[in-house]
Amino acid sequence: MLDTQQYQRILIALDGSESSENAFTKAAKIAERNKGELIIAHVFDVNAYALGMIDNVGISALDATVIDIDRKRMEKMLEEHKLKAKEYNIEKVQAIMAQGKPKIILAKEIPDEYHIDLIVVGQTGLNVVERWMMGSVSEYIIRNAPCDVLIVRNKIQDEEDNND
Repeated sequence: MLDTQQYQRILIALDGSESSENAFTKAAKIAERNKGELIIAHVFDVNAYALGMIDNVGISALDATVIDIDRKRMEKMLEEHKLKAKEYNIEKVQAIMAQGKPKIILAKEIPDEYHIDLIVVGQTGLNVVERWMMGSVSEYIIRNAPCDVLIVRNKIQDEEDNND
């Protein structure tokens, strides 16, 4: 499996989905085994909240409030995952909150800046309609990342596949 390479700088992308939680567990185990560093990231895509935009006026006050609430929730999630990482005896843990296009930031900017050698992401955090409209972040990362990428399958999907 991953025994031949000793990944030292592992990026885990979190979005609050069950899929990203499964990916976090896998990334933490790899970092623990390799005595590597875990970089936990969440990218805020403000465009996902842009329903309130009219004639380039910008994000409505309601949307800004929702964004602020979501940002605080994600900051808390990142801090909780930093603590979880310590439970795996991972000494070096960083949390990154970025704003922009998740695909670009996770596939290119963070890996380049932090010299990432493995990106771990969940299979998907989006439903079918969101994937169709926005495209799969995981798929983009696979095609564009400068390093190895591990896609962690959803547990429910695995169980359904095994029962067929």
